[in-house]
Amino acid sequence: MEKLLEYTENIENIINKIKTEGAENINKTADILCDILMNNKKLYLFGTGHSHMLAEELFYRAGGLVNIQPILPEKLMLHISASESTVAEREEGIAEKLFSEYGLKNGDAIVIISNSGRNGVIVDMALLCKEKGVTVIALTNLNHTYSGESRHKSGKRLCEIADIVLDNYGCVGDACVNVDGIKGSFAPTSTVIGSLILNAIVVEAVNKCSKKGFYPEHFSSSNVDGGDEINNKLVEKYKKEIKHL
Repeated sequence: MEKLLEYTENIENIINKIKTEGAENINKTADILCDILMNNKKLYLFGTGHSHMLAEELFYRAGGLVNIQPILPEKLMLHISASESTVAEREEGIAEKLFSEYGLKNGDAIVIISNSGRNGVIVDMALLCKEKGVTVIALTNLNHTYSGESRHKSGKRLCEIADIVLDNYGCVGDACVNVDGIKGSFAPTSTVIGSLILNAIVVEAVNKCSKKGFYPEHFSSSNVDGGDEINNKLVEKYKKEIKHL
Protein backbone atom coordinates (compact mmCIF):
# COMPACT_ATOMS: atom_id res chain seq x y z
CA MET A 1 0.00 0.00 0.00
CA GLU A 2 2.95 2.38 0.49
CA LYS A 3 3.37 3.10 -3.22
CA LEU A 4 -0.38 3.61 -3.66
CA LEU A 5 -0.23 6.24 -0.91
CA GLU A 6 2.91 7.84 -2.36
CA TYR A 7 1.36 8.13 -5.82
CA THR A 8 -1.97 9.49 -4.61
CA GLU A 9 -0.17 11.98 -2.35
CA ASN A 10 1.81 13.19 -5.37
CA ILE A 11 -1.43 13.63 -7.30
CA GLU A 12 -3.05 15.44 -4.38
CA ASN A 13 -0.10 17.82 -4.12
CA ILE A 14 -0.43 18.68 -7.80
CA ILE A 15 -4.17 19.22 -7.46
CA ASN A 16 -3.53 21.66 -4.62
CA LYS A 17 -1.11 23.58 -6.86
CA ILE A 18 -3.73 23.71 -9.60
CA LYS A 19 -6.32 25.12 -7.20
CA THR A 20 -3.94 27.90 -6.19
CA GLU A 21 -1.26 28.58 -8.80
CA GLY A 22 -3.09 27.21 -11.84
CA ALA A 23 -6.62 28.48 -11.26
CA GLU A 24 -6.16 31.84 -13.00
CA ASN A 25 -5.15 30.35 -16.34
CA ILE A 26 -7.86 27.72 -16.13
CA ASN A 27 -10.36 30.54 -15.66
CA LYS A 28 -8.89 32.49 -18.60
CA THR A 29 -9.20 29.40 -20.79
CA ALA A 30 -12.80 28.94 -19.64
CA ASP A 31 -13.51 32.53 -20.74
CA ILE A 32 -12.14 31.70 -24.19
CA LEU A 33 -14.20 28.51 -24.40
CA CYS A 34 -17.32 30.39 -23.31
CA ASP A 35 -16.82 32.88 -26.15
CA ILE A 36 -16.20 30.06 -28.62
CA LEU A 37 -19.41 28.29 -27.63
CA MET A 38 -21.50 31.45 -27.77
CA ASN A 39 -20.09 32.45 -31.16
CA ASN A 40 -20.31 29.02 -32.79
CA LYS A 41 -16.54 28.61 -33.13
CA LYS A 42 -14.66 25.41 -32.32
CA LEU A 43 -12.26 24.18 -29.67
CA TYR A 44 -9.65 21.85 -31.15
CA LEU A 45 -7.43 19.52 -29.14
CA PHE A 46 -4.17 18.07 -30.39
CA GLY A 47 -1.54 15.86 -28.80
CA THR A 48 0.86 13.19 -29.97
CA GLY A 49 1.74 9.86 -28.37
CA HIS A 50 0.00 9.40 -25.03
CA SER A 51 -1.12 13.04 -25.12
CA HIS A 52 -3.60 12.13 -27.84
CA MET A 53 -5.69 10.51 -25.08
CA LEU A 54 -6.32 13.96 -23.68
CA ALA A 55 -7.34 15.16 -27.14
CA GLU A 56 -10.06 12.49 -26.92
CA GLU A 57 -10.95 13.17 -23.28
CA LEU A 58 -13.49 15.90 -24.03
CA PHE A 59 -14.90 14.32 -27.19
CA TYR A 60 -18.24 12.50 -27.50
CA ARG A 61 -18.74 11.44 -23.93
CA ALA A 62 -21.14 11.87 -21.04
CA GLY A 63 -21.14 15.53 -20.10
CA GLY A 64 -18.98 16.37 -23.11
CA LEU A 65 -19.60 19.45 -25.19
CA VAL A 66 -20.67 18.93 -28.79
CA ASN A 67 -18.51 21.72 -30.19
CA ILE A 68 -15.22 19.89 -29.61
CA GLN A 69 -12.91 18.71 -32.38
CA PRO A 70 -9.99 16.42 -31.56
CA ILE A 71 -7.20 16.14 -34.12
CA LEU A 72 -6.42 12.43 -34.37
CA PRO A 73 -3.84 11.46 -37.02
CA GLU A 74 -3.10 7.74 -36.72
CA LYS A 75 0.58 8.30 -37.52
CA LEU A 76 0.97 10.29 -34.31
CA MET A 77 -1.05 7.96 -32.08
CA LEU A 78 -0.03 4.63 -30.56
CA HIS A 79 -2.28 1.93 -31.99
CA ILE A 80 -0.52 1.54 -35.36
CA SER A 81 3.08 1.73 -34.14
CA ALA A 82 4.01 3.32 -30.84
CA SER A 83 7.70 3.50 -31.70
CA GLU A 84 7.07 5.06 -35.11
CA SER A 85 4.80 7.68 -33.54
CA THR A 86 7.77 8.80 -31.42
CA VAL A 87 9.76 9.37 -34.60
CA ALA A 88 6.86 11.07 -36.39
CA GLU A 89 6.18 13.57 -33.61
CA ARG A 90 9.64 15.04 -34.19
CA GLU A 91 9.03 15.64 -37.89
CA GLU A 92 8.28 19.09 -39.24
CA GLY A 93 5.74 19.67 -42.01
CA ILE A 94 2.97 17.40 -40.70
CA ALA A 95 1.14 20.25 -38.96
CA GLU A 96 0.34 22.06 -42.21
CA LYS A 97 -1.49 19.01 -43.56
CA LEU A 98 -3.46 18.56 -40.34
CA PHE A 99 -4.37 22.25 -40.17
CA SER A 100 -5.82 22.08 -43.67
CA GLU A 101 -7.53 18.70 -43.19
CA TYR A 102 -9.32 19.75 -39.99
CA GLY A 103 -10.26 23.23 -41.20
CA LEU A 104 -9.12 25.40 -38.30
CA LYS A 105 -10.20 29.01 -38.76
CA ASN A 106 -9.51 32.45 -37.39
CA GLY A 107 -11.43 32.79 -34.12
CA ASP A 108 -11.17 29.13 -33.18
CA ALA A 109 -8.95 27.95 -30.31
CA ILE A 110 -6.74 24.92 -29.88
CA VAL A 111 -5.43 23.15 -26.81
CA ILE A 112 -2.07 21.65 -27.75
CA ILE A 113 -1.09 18.95 -25.29
CA SER A 114 2.55 18.01 -24.85
CA ASN A 115 4.36 17.11 -21.67
CA SER A 116 7.75 18.14 -23.05
CA GLY A 117 6.55 20.86 -25.43
CA ARG A 118 9.69 20.48 -27.52
CA ASN A 119 8.93 18.27 -30.55
CA GLY A 120 8.61 19.40 -34.15
CA VAL A 121 4.94 18.66 -34.86
CA ILE A 122 3.75 20.34 -31.68
CA VAL A 123 5.79 23.51 -32.18
CA ASP A 124 4.89 23.63 -35.88
CA MET A 125 1.19 23.44 -35.04
CA ALA A 126 1.45 26.18 -32.43
CA LEU A 127 3.30 28.52 -34.79
CA LEU A 128 0.88 27.86 -37.64
CA CYS A 129 -2.19 28.40 -35.47
CA LYS A 130 -0.82 31.69 -34.15
CA GLU A 131 -0.16 32.84 -37.71
CA LYS A 132 -3.72 31.97 -38.76
CA GLY A 133 -5.50 33.68 -35.85
CA VAL A 134 -6.27 30.58 -33.80
CA THR A 135 -5.84 31.05 -30.05
CA VAL A 136 -3.20 28.64 -28.75
CA ILE A 137 -3.52 27.10 -25.28
CA ALA A 138 -0.64 24.90 -24.14
CA LEU A 139 -1.24 22.04 -21.72
CA THR A 140 2.29 21.12 -20.76
CA ASN A 141 4.80 20.35 -18.02
CA LEU A 142 7.00 23.37 -17.43
CA ASN A 143 9.44 21.45 -15.23
CA HIS A 144 10.03 19.01 -18.06
CA THR A 145 9.98 21.66 -20.79
CA TYR A 146 12.79 23.70 -19.31
CA SER A 147 14.93 20.65 -18.56
CA GLY A 148 15.87 20.32 -22.25
CA GLU A 149 16.23 22.21 -25.51
CA SER A 150 13.61 22.55 -28.23
CA ARG A 151 13.80 20.03 -31.08
CA HIS A 152 12.28 22.54 -33.51
CA LYS A 153 14.38 24.54 -35.95
CA SER A 154 13.02 27.77 -34.47
CA GLY A 155 14.49 26.88 -31.08
CA LYS A 156 11.10 27.60 -29.50
CA ARG A 157 9.11 25.50 -27.07
CA LEU A 158 5.32 25.21 -27.03
CA CYS A 159 4.97 27.29 -23.88
CA GLU A 160 6.91 30.15 -25.51
CA ILE A 161 4.38 30.37 -28.35
CA ALA A 162 1.05 29.82 -26.57
CA ASP A 163 -1.37 32.57 -25.60
CA ILE A 164 -2.15 30.72 -22.36
CA VAL A 165 -0.07 28.06 -20.62
CA LEU A 166 -1.70 25.40 -18.44
CA ASP A 167 1.00 23.75 -16.34
CA ASN A 168 0.32 20.18 -15.23
CA TYR A 169 2.99 20.59 -12.49
CA GLY A 170 4.55 17.22 -13.22
CA CYS A 171 8.15 16.20 -12.63
CA VAL A 172 10.81 15.80 -15.30
CA GLY A 173 10.04 12.56 -17.12
CA ASP A 174 6.41 12.49 -15.91
CA ALA A 175 6.65 9.26 -13.88
CA CYS A 176 6.83 10.18 -10.20
CA VAL A 177 7.33 7.05 -8.05
CA ASN A 178 10.60 5.19 -7.51
CA VAL A 179 10.97 1.59 -6.35
CA ASP A 180 14.03 0.38 -4.47
CA GLY A 181 16.42 -1.63 -6.61
CA ILE A 182 14.94 -0.55 -9.94
CA LYS A 183 16.44 2.23 -12.04
CA GLY A 184 13.87 4.69 -13.35
CA SER A 185 10.41 5.75 -12.21
CA PHE A 186 6.80 4.62 -12.52
CA ALA A 187 3.30 6.15 -12.29
CA PRO A 188 3.07 9.21 -14.56
CA THR A 189 0.85 12.11 -13.58
CA SER A 190 0.19 13.96 -16.85
CA THR A 191 -2.89 12.02 -17.98
CA VAL A 192 -4.67 12.15 -14.62
CA ILE A 193 -3.94 15.83 -14.14
CA GLY A 194 -4.52 16.76 -17.77
CA SER A 195 -8.00 15.23 -17.65
CA LEU A 196 -8.78 17.16 -14.48
CA ILE A 197 -7.63 20.46 -16.00
CA LEU A 198 -9.57 19.98 -19.24
CA ASN A 199 -12.81 19.00 -17.52
CA ALA A 200 -12.45 21.89 -15.06
CA ILE A 201 -12.19 24.26 -18.04
CA VAL A 202 -15.33 22.80 -19.59
CA VAL A 203 -17.48 23.03 -16.48
CA GLU A 204 -16.27 26.56 -15.73
CA ALA A 205 -17.02 27.60 -19.32
CA VAL A 206 -20.49 26.07 -19.22
CA ASN A 207 -21.20 27.84 -15.95
CA LYS A 208 -20.12 31.15 -17.50
CA CYS A 209 -22.37 30.50 -20.51
CA SER A 210 -25.30 29.66 -18.26
CA LYS A 211 -24.94 32.93 -16.35
CA LYS A 212 -25.22 34.71 -19.70
CA GLY A 213 -28.37 32.78 -20.62
CA PHE A 214 -26.66 30.47 -23.12
CA TYR A 215 -26.89 26.69 -22.67
CA PRO A 216 -24.34 24.71 -24.72
CA GLU A 217 -25.30 21.43 -26.34
CA HIS A 218 -23.71 18.41 -24.73
CA PHE A 219 -23.75 14.64 -24.91
CA SER A 220 -25.34 12.30 -22.39
CA SER A 221 -24.21 8.86 -21.31
CA SER A 222 -25.32 6.26 -23.85
CA ASN A 223 -25.76 3.87 -20.94
CA VAL A 224 -28.60 5.70 -19.22
CA ASP A 225 -32.21 5.64 -20.39
CA GLY A 226 -32.80 8.25 -23.05
CA GLY A 227 -29.09 8.79 -23.68
CA ASP A 228 -29.05 7.25 -27.13
CA GLU A 229 -31.90 9.45 -28.30
CA ILE A 230 -30.16 12.62 -27.12
CA ASN A 231 -26.80 11.65 -28.64
CA ASN A 232 -28.19 10.37 -31.93
CA LYS A 233 -29.93 13.70 -32.58
CA LEU A 234 -26.72 15.59 -31.90
CA VAL A 235 -24.65 13.28 -34.10
CA GLU A 236 -27.12 13.62 -36.94
CA LYS A 237 -27.08 17.41 -36.58
CA TYR A 238 -23.30 17.81 -36.50
CA LYS A 239 -21.75 14.76 -38.22
CA LYS A 240 -20.94 16.74 -41.38
CA GLU A 241 -19.39 19.56 -39.36
CA ILE A 242 -17.38 17.73 -36.70
CA LYS A 243 -14.88 15.16 -37.91
CA HIS A 244 -14.88 11.70 -36.21
CA LEU A 245 -18.54 11.89 -35.11
